[in-house]
Formats: sequence, C-alpha cells, structure tokens
Amino acid sequence: MKELLKSRALLKRRFLNKEDIFAAWTSLYHPSITEIFCKASFDFIGIDIEHSTINQEQSQRIIAAAQAMGRLCLPRIPTHDMEIVKRLLDSGADGLIVPMISSREQIDEISSWMKYPPEGSRSYGVARAHGYGFDFEEYTQQWNKVCILIAQIETIDAVDNIEKIVSSPNVDGIMIGPYDLSGSLGIPGQLNHSKVIDACRYVLDICLQKKVSCGTQIVVPDSKSIDNAFNQGFNFVVLASDIFILWKWSEAMDDLIHKRKRERGV
Repeated sequence: MKELLKSRALLKRRFLNKEDIFAAWTSLYHPSITEIFCKASFDFIGIDIEHSTINQEQSQRIIAAAQAMGRLCLPRIPTHDMEIVKRLLDSGADGLIVPMISSREQIDEISSWMKYPPEGSRSYGVARAHGYGFDFEEYTQQWNKVCILIAQIETIDAVDNIEKIVSSPNVDGIMIGPYDLSGSLGIPGQLNHSKVIDACRYVLDICLQKKVSCGTQIVVPDSKSIDNAFNQGFNFVVLASDIFILWKWSEAMDDLIHKRKRERGV
C-alpha cells in the first residue's frame, strides 16, 4: 500500500507540475492486454468503460493487473453516477477520467463522491482498495490527498465554461474529446473543421494560462504526431488504444490481402 500511495502522489504531482505524461488505453476486456501495455513505460492505463462492454468485475481485474505490474489505472466512467464512482474506487482505481464535464458544479460534485468526509461524501467500506481491511486506515487517511481526477471537455458548453472548470481545485487535468465536441458543434466527425480546431485551441490556451495539465489522444502515434501534440501545448497524451491498434493493423492486412489477390488475378 505504501508504494501505491507514493505512486499516486507522484502522478498527481506530475499533473500539477505539467510534466510529460503518457498513457495507454484499453477498451477490450482481458488482463493480458493490460499486462502487455504495462511492459512499456506508460505512466497510467486508462480503461474505457464509457464506450465498451467492460463491466465492474472486469474493471477490477484490469486495475489489479496494472497495479501488480507497477502501473496506475484510471478508468473512464460511463456516466455521472455516484454508485459507479464508489464501486470503481473501492475496486482500487487510482483516480477517474470523467466524460462530458460541462460545468464546475459537475466536476465538484463528482470530486465529492470520490473523497471521504469532510472534503467529500464517499462512504466507508472494506474492499480491494483498502487491502480488504488490512490497509483501511492508511488508505482512508491518504486517499483525499492522492486521488486523481481528469475532466473531459467534449461539448460547446464545456468550452464556454472552461475557465470556471479549471478554476476548481479538484481538477488535476483536462482531456479534450474532439469527436463529441464536433458533434456538439453540429459537424460530427469533422475533426479538421475550423470550429473544432478553434474550440480545442481555446481550451488548450486556457489550460496553458491557468497552468492546468491538458491532454489528448493520438489515434496513430509516432514521433511526429507526439512532437506535434507537445508543441501545441499538451503535456499528456493517450497513445492509441487496443482497438485502434487492431483496427489499423487489420486495415494494413486487408490492403496486403487485396494486393496479393490483384497480383494473382484472383
């Protein structure tokens, strides 16, 4: 437990200091995927519960696999729900990524669900997070200081309210969601549209002004795309995902198969 608390405190401090942070992302349930990712030097593993079929029990196994290999794990919750927050944290999650944050009130409410009294309203229980009782006192005394909360900005309302959102002391970082943002702007999927680019730039500029960590996800990461993200001002990046990796590999294999068939006149 001591090492885990130290790792959480370190990552929280790195977000605060806007240091370079790299994450992996899993949307497919199997601890083996997480174990493979953990062989690389990622700072944390994100679990996409919002857009996947990963359930509570599977989430706990992914969290356990990551922590067993010395990596922290931040699930993305599917919705703003106190029960989901409580169960994931009791399963041992090191913090949360929260989608569709549009106001400071939302992020502060979720923070209150995460933290124990007097700072929040999280209820006390005995679960994996507490070492099944063995680490209860140490965990509950330190948790409020080390838990990590990342807010995703994905709507035009969030863009309009970004200064208020980043003013919350409960926010450790901002993550821009360009796909949902494009939908909110009425141009779904048009990520290169000037409206999307301008909105993302505005959020990033506010984060830079307020010295708040800001991150993005890169679908096809390479040296050029990573350098471009950091040069824009982002300080943490999610490098693809298991689904993106399989998708792009399958596309490449499909091209190879069709090329072979064309060459053989099949």
